[in-house]
Amino acid sequence: MVKIGYSLSSEEFAPADLINCATLAQDRGFDFALISDHYHPWTHSEPNSSFVWSVLGALSQRVDQMQIGTGVTCPLIRIHPAIVAQAAATMAAMMPGRFFLGVGTGEYLNEHITGQLWPTPHRRLEMLEEAIAVMRKLWRGAWQSHEGVYYTVRNARIFTLPPHPPQIMVAAAKPGAAELAGRAGDGLISYEADAEIVKVFESAGGKDKPRYGQLTVSYAETEEQAAKAVHRYWPNAGIGGRMMTDMELPHHFEEAIALLQPEKTLERVPLGPDPRRHIDGIVRYLDAGYDHVYIHQVGPRQEEFIRFYAGQVLPHFKRRVHAGFNSAKRERTEPSKQRARAITHKLARSSHSVRRK
Repeated sequence: MVKIGYSLSSEEFAPADLINCATLAQDRGFDFALISDHYHPWTHSEPNSSFVWSVLGALSQRVDQMQIGTGVTCPLIRIHPAIVAQAAATMAAMMPGRFFLGVGTGEYLNEHITGQLWPTPHRRLEMLEEAIAVMRKLWRGAWQSHEGVYYTVRNARIFTLPPHPPQIMVAAAKPGAAELAGRAGDGLISYEADAEIVKVFESAGGKDKPRYGQLTVSYAETEEQAAKAVHRYWPNAGIGGRMMTDMELPHHFEEAIALLQPEKTLERVPLGPDPRRHIDGIVRYLDAGYDHVYIHQVGPRQEEFIRFYAGQVLPHFKRRVHAGFNSAKRERTEPSKQRARAITHKLARSSHSVRRK
């Protein structure tokens, strides 16, 4: 069965708001949630970036049914994997069978704060693989030591352990990370509906493991309002590749965003109140091979979004299985480049008209 989740954006919302939204999402039928783990937000239009492990502790006391995972934690530089292992073990003990650890190779935006050299992508993958091995070793219990290429652990023992170790989901945007996810992880996390990433993941050992995909949307009363929300609250939607991982500060992202064509930010973001656009956005991930899709609603209208999905989107998936959506050739109605450009031009005309008045 397809599972639809909710994205807890630590960059956009304060901890109390995240907890309230997660509770409402659970009550309204979302199956799981992932919470982002950042030290800094992407841009200054996102006013928060709380310590995820504190928020998770509070969530464990309010959310008692949904599965919750980090989306994602970087256990490479800012936080040593031995510390992440202890934190994740505690959360798994507080949420038995409901917590998983999502991990990735991180971004310079968050990892530079300790002053260490930012490694190359290949080196970061090697570090992540060793970090996963360190964490799994510590979750065995007893006294453990590790002398590796990147990490040293001496006589460490995690005393608070869950009945079963938490699963590790590995984030991947490139084939190398997808291969690591299939070989060393318990599942895949991705931010694009990329069928090739899924194929690499499956061929490396991930065939029967879960695949999580994040879909960014903007629900509002009109498409124009939804587009304005994306441009205002999540302008980094149009940035990808090495720019996402290698820029240091929020204002660097803002400088990069200023160089983008406005419609680039809206590509592949379902906009507005038409449930079909949101359904088709999810189906795009299902067609690419994902079986868990979690939705990131941009902007402050979280309660309205949750109720909209509960009434008009989630029921569409509750009564169907994944196999029913394998229709890659069906016509899509999510915003194409042409549609995004038209919405952007309409917004520009509206703004010009207001200035003239």
